[in-house]
Amino acid sequence: MTEPSSTPVGPVLPGTDAPLAAGELVLLLDRKGRRYLVDLEPGAQWHSHGGLVEHDDLIGRREGSAVRTSKSMEVVVLRPTREDVVLKMRRGAQVVYPKDQAMIVAMADIRPGCTVIEAGAGSGALTMALLAAVGADGRVVSVERREDHARIARANVERFHGGAPDNWELIVDDVVEVLTSRRAHRVVLDLLEPWLAVPGTAAALPPGGIVCAYTPGVPQVMRVSDELWADGRFTEVRTTETLVRPWDVDGLAVRPAHRMVAHTAFLTTARRVPARDDGGPARRRRKADTGGHVDWEATDRARDAHASD
Repeated sequence: MTEPSSTPVGPVLPGTDAPLAAGELVLLLDRKGRRYLVDLEPGAQWHSHGGLVEHDDLIGRREGSAVRTSKSMEVVVLRPTREDVVLKMRRGAQVVYPKDQAMIVAMADIRPGCTVIEAGAGSGALTMALLAAVGADGRVVSVERREDHARIARANVERFHGGAPDNWELIVDDVVEVLTSRRAHRVVLDLLEPWLAVPGTAAALPPGGIVCAYTPGVPQVMRVSDELWADGRFTEVRTTETLVRPWDVDGLAVRPAHRMVAHTAFLTTARRVPARDDGGPARRRRKADTGGHVDWEATDRARDAHASD
């Protein structure tokens, strides 16, 4: 076994040809596919139903090594991917899963050098994906209204990155207020009522900028889409969902898995354009213009009256 190395300054990329070091976050994988995140500490132990492993027996090993517990259960030690961390990290709010993270990054064209405003921060899962996408030259501003969720998001992001990233800012405030004083290339809205942030989003984005709203329900999709069109400063309003079906592959036994990751949320994107009076495009004719419009204010009044009964 190689000599233990010193505590890493930041996270070590999985696949790096370097021994595991004290202070690193590692993934233990057993033969049944169960995953465990462990912070390596000299002198500490990892306990499970299958026995214990001394952290000192992991420090200094090569990534991918197999070790045996005190009860002779074999586990493999790896550096965790971002997906591993997202699926096993502590949660406050529901996390944005990797399939939706990937689509948000792709559909909103989040690339190195972008400044992205994200609201809310939730548990920090999407924040990690955005930080990876914008790179060292980009910036992510996460806005979270709840202090308890902000604490969890900060802890998760810092645990994964080995500290607070220099290009990340976490603000505890109402995004509707924050957007009025910020400028960004992209805005990502993971909110209960994202339509309330549409005017501020239009103010924060220059023409050509992109907004992406992450919403779990159909009424939310309808309302945020209506608000984007009604604002007059957005075009190309589109909604999609992403379904992922795993397959079991074992020799000649190849078939779809019994369970699939189906609906998690809808993604609604739109491009910022100048208003019509400022030289922007005419608003596209929609079915809502011919009598299909929903009176959202009346819907809110009916909901509030029902809640007070």
